[in-house]
Amino acid sequence: MRADAFLAAAEALPFGSLDDLAGEGGLVVVAPHPDDESLGCGGLIAACVARGRDLRLVVVSDGAGSHPNSRAYPPDRLIALREAETIAAAAALGLSAERIAFLRLPDRAVPRTGPDAEAAARALARAAEDCGAGGLVVTWRHDPHADHVASAAIAALARPLRPGLRVHAYPVWGWSLPPGTEIDEAPRGLRLDVSAHLAAKERAIRAHRSQVEALIDDDPEGFRLPPEMIARFLRPFEIFLEAGP
Repeated sequence: MRADAFLAAAEALPFGSLDDLAGEGGLVVVAPHPDDESLGCGGLIAACVARGRDLRLVVVSDGAGSHPNSRAYPPDRLIALREAETIAAAAALGLSAERIAFLRLPDRAVPRTGPDAEAAARALARAAEDCGAGGLVVTWRHDPHADHVASAAIAALARPLRPGLRVHAYPVWGWSLPPGTEIDEAPRGLRLDVSAHLAAKERAIRAHRSQVEALIDDDPEGFRLPPEMIARFLRPFEIFLEAGP
């Protein structure tokens, strides 16, 4: 199935509920980088908090790869900034800082296998245990970003540690796939209506100032979210694809 047809079909998936994602339990949100949680799952996080669902956010990478040439924000300072932005974004969604775990794996080099990936998988399993999770959401394995693919692989390693956990994937960079890219399955899953939480979601996205503003202006190669991408994630629904075993 071509990527353009797959994504069009994903945008027409039926609407579902939190119960479809997590049963009656809590939920773990896995973000490869600080900001992925707000873009792909901000509405989901806000909805869980509003419904009194226990939720844990696990941020996989340290975020230091967004502005690698900045002198004003060398890696340690950039990592601290991006974690502070994540805490502020989570607060905008109603999620407290103690429900966030930062694994601090290297941005742009998150491992898919090996001891560090296995340790990260165990961290996901612990987060699931802490909140009695019935579900976990992670980035789509076809997202054209190595850290997103690696995070999906780490989630797959965690599944045997929490049998019965429902796993869904959310696309972030999947929308930039070349239209003719072959995807090996048709989309299955659901859309979640997040219209009631769009204002909070936008505040969360905007809280990642280093990614949406010219806050760091001394790295010409520094990353900045394009306005059209932000607009895409401010639609009244979020997409969650069933992740096969």
